[in-house]
Amino acid sequence: MRTEVLLLVAGLCVLNVTSSLKICAFNIQSFGEAKANNQKVMAILLKILSRCDLCLIQEVRDSKGEAIQTLVKDLNRFDKSNSYSYVESERLGRKTYKEQYVYIYRDDVLKVKELYQYPRVDEGTNETDVFSREPFIIRFHSPTTLVKDFVLIGQHTSPKTAMKEIDELYTVFKGIYRKWKNDNVMILGDLNAGCSYVTIKGWRAVRLRSDPRFRWLIGDEQDTTVRKKTHCAYDRIIVHGREIISSVVPGSAQPFNFKESFHLTEQEALEVSDHFPVEVDLKPNHRYLLRHEL
Repeated sequence: MRTEVLLLVAGLCVLNVTSSLKICAFNIQSFGEAKANNQKVMAILLKILSRCDLCLIQEVRDSKGEAIQTLVKDLNRFDKSNSYSYVESERLGRKTYKEQYVYIYRDDVLKVKELYQYPRVDEGTNETDVFSREPFIIRFHSPTTLVKDFVLIGQHTSPKTAMKEIDELYTVFKGIYRKWKNDNVMILGDLNAGCSYVTIKGWRAVRLRSDPRFRWLIGDEQDTTVRKKTHCAYDRIIVHGREIISSVVPGSAQPFNFKESFHLTEQEALEVSDHFPVEVDLKPNHRYLLRHEL
């Protein structure tokens, strides 16, 4: 036993990376052909996305379907040490305005197990659901982290109905648990969960807030907006499940202020997005990493 422990410690010392898994959510604000063709914006986006092993992108607005292909292709060229793939939702929206969700992920460390586009019409009641853009849900297998299988529920709410949509995510969670029997779930995205879109009284009725089994990793005091004049926690990461909660690296859940990190002016940052990404790290499975690194 002592020899095994010593080998483990020695192995950890030679690993040149911490190997935690960084999960991000980023509303890139109308990402489409114009931004994909803007070299300055794309250079910043590539630096942001290469920090993430898995990123939910929101507000993809590209009817041709070429902007994301360009982004992922450029990301693989930019970060040659890793390999990236992506999965995308349908184009979602009740009227002519449409958006897509896209998960960009490292396919050398993550495997997609299942995908599920939440339906617009409830199959049981035949009633239209409350979402302006229905959640896009994905189940990953992650051998390099302590939690091996987890589910992401990506959501971009409508500001006008934010609290109602956030509450309805509780129903989405319940349905996914019945469907996949996996309670290690992360809900993430631009929930518009701050400032004028939420109220103290309204929060009391939101099941994701009142149920203590859900941990809100991005707090109400955080600022996920680029503009100096705003200070709002619109973008959130919420986790449920013993394994995934215990796998979160303490203090790692934060907005990433790319304006400060990359020394941009406010205008330069706003050309990329009016939101900062939010991110969290999951603890590595050192025994797995040792078997594959040494």
